[in-house]
Amino acid sequence: MAEKPFLLLLPGLLCDETIWAPQLAGLQDVASMGVAAYPDATSLAEMAERALGLAPERFLMAGHSMGGRVAFDILALLAERGETSRLAGIALLDTAYGPRIEAEVPKRMALVEIARRQGMKALAEAWLPPMVHPARLTDRALMAPLEAMICRMTPDGFAGQINALLTRRDATPLLQAIAVPTLVLCGNEDAWRGPKGHAEMARRIEGATLDIVPDCGHMAPVERPEAVNAALARWLARIAAKDEERTEDHAAQR
Repeated sequence: MAEKPFLLLLPGLLCDETIWAPQLAGLQDVASMGVAAYPDATSLAEMAERALGLAPERFLMAGHSMGGRVAFDILALLAERGETSRLAGIALLDTAYGPRIEAEVPKRMALVEIARRQGMKALAEAWLPPMVHPARLTDRALMAPLEAMICRMTPDGFAGQINALLTRRDATPLLQAIAVPTLVLCGNEDAWRGPKGHAEMARRIEGATLDIVPDCGHMAPVERPEAVNAALARWLARIAAKDEERTEDHAAQR
């Protein structure tokens, strides 16, 4: 039996392993997984270094929201080290790739001010509702774990993550260099970065697959876990088929 691939899971802003819980449970038969942790990091580069430390010699990665930004920094880090062959595939969920927009700065800093002055519970109340599908706001089975997750973060940790986002690289040039099977996925009601932005990202990545999840907001991994798991399973199957084809080609050349 072939060894299961290792999937490195990269959480987004204010998120921890909770955001990937349905994938850790639902994909365990087809992949080994590890969730990166960087609650006190202040730059995407630092997050990328920490995350890459979890990865074996060859791995796949999936980034959600800010985690997609971390994935781009990992791509850059692998290129700098001449280690791009380590990466077998990348999944980008509810994320973006462009540079900082000045209009976002006061909005992000206002959230930091809420966290510092009023606490993380108040931040959860302000930040979380636009992140999920409107129909799910009264779903306590969904919302309560997300609120608890945010409250586990500290105001300083949140400020550090905001700094990381505001000092991010423009990852646009990295997209055309991606040469591994790529999944681009988002909720169709993602109010932060919707289907149009993800379609553009997929267009810039050669051979990328675009998957739009219906009745879903920004928190796709936990809002529609069955659909997300199915998309990730199809992506993993594509990678397995490609690896098998490569192995057969190598054997034929001997």
